[in-house]
Amino acid sequence: MTLPFEKHEYLERIDRVKRSMENEGIEVLISADPANMNYLTGYDGWSFYVPQCVITALAEPEPIWIGRAMDANGARVTTFLGDSSILGYPDDYVQKRDCHPMDYVADVLRDHGLASKRIGVEMDAYYYTAAAHDALVRSLPNASFHNAHWIVRWVRNIKSDMEIQYMKQAGRLMELVMQVGVAHISAGVRQCDAAAAIYQSQISGMGDFGGDYTAICPMLPTGIGTSTPHLTWTDETFREGEATILELAAARHHYHSPLARTVFLGEPPDYLQDCAKGAVEALETVLDFIKPGVTAEEIVQTWQKVVAKYGIEKDSRMGYSIGCAYPPDWGEHTLSLRTGDKTVMQPNMTIHVMPGIWYDTWGVEISEAIRVTETGCECLANVPRDLFVKE
Repeated sequence: MTLPFEKHEYLERIDRVKRSMENEGIEVLISADPANMNYLTGYDGWSFYVPQCVITALAEPEPIWIGRAMDANGARVTTFLGDSSILGYPDDYVQKRDCHPMDYVADVLRDHGLASKRIGVEMDAYYYTAAAHDALVRSLPNASFHNAHWIVRWVRNIKSDMEIQYMKQAGRLMELVMQVGVAHISAGVRQCDAAAAIYQSQISGMGDFGGDYTAICPMLPTGIGTSTPHLTWTDETFREGEATILELAAARHHYHSPLARTVFLGEPPDYLQDCAKGAVEALETVLDFIKPGVTAEEIVQTWQKVVAKYGIEKDSRMGYSIGCAYPPDWGEHTLSLRTGDKTVMQPNMTIHVMPGIWYDTWGVEISEAIRVTETGCECLANVPRDLFVKE
């Protein structure tokens, strides 16, 4: 199996992570986030429903993968690691009350002379549970534990040229996915059938490459459901006189290109058209403004100046960093486009500029996934930036 990146790129990533660890005073880093595990080693398996991790230690030449024994061959197939760095715990550790896989991880750390080090753990990772942390702390009484949730994520924040290539491929696929989604929003069509067509386009991909499963399933709020962003679908039909929001993504080697558009069946009310017009004008103003050197907060301020003319207010953030991701989220959990975020834009940062607008009974989403370039920004997908109206 060919890995999506050359070994030297993984080694460069690990070197950057180790430098960040040194800056934070961390001697051992335990990464349980599947995207971080993938970033550091290439590991790619649907195995994150049981505890697993990658250990990066300043004193070790390469990371150590630890997971369920039946998944160890998956690590051999999908990573660059040698056999001695791939360790599988017996099934006796799986979902039992009297032991935990992190007890096995603790034994590995002891075997490598790492049991009394300053250990960083990803406290806010979805798959690093309270039980996992409790087992580690109990099993390693001489270690000191520190929240290192941000270390790998911030290293990931600036993409390599190869990562950008995969995200651009995902953007090409996103154009097809959105086209299919919009085509299936018609009166009398079941929402589930539209979702099925979207899934088919996401996975079958283009002629020269296929697609991955996305970290978030297709979101298709319709009617009053457009007043909130994170609804999926039912087996009810789309109805004339209602809007539907399509917040979708395409992925290539788990690198994501998300996009949102809004569709209305029939003649849209003036308030919806005005809101969409303001949202598009503000989005396009922001896209012209984004360039290296500006801050996340300044991007938000630029957007707010435009939407204020339309009486639009928005309390939630209007964007976030994107890249490699696994369920349940395609965001990287680093920079956010919101007031107070002073993150400075740099080339090859990738962001979902997502200024969704939601009111009590309706909403509008029109977004773009972008790459910061040397002089500005570019969209990963080319899809008309409008309120789609289908008579």
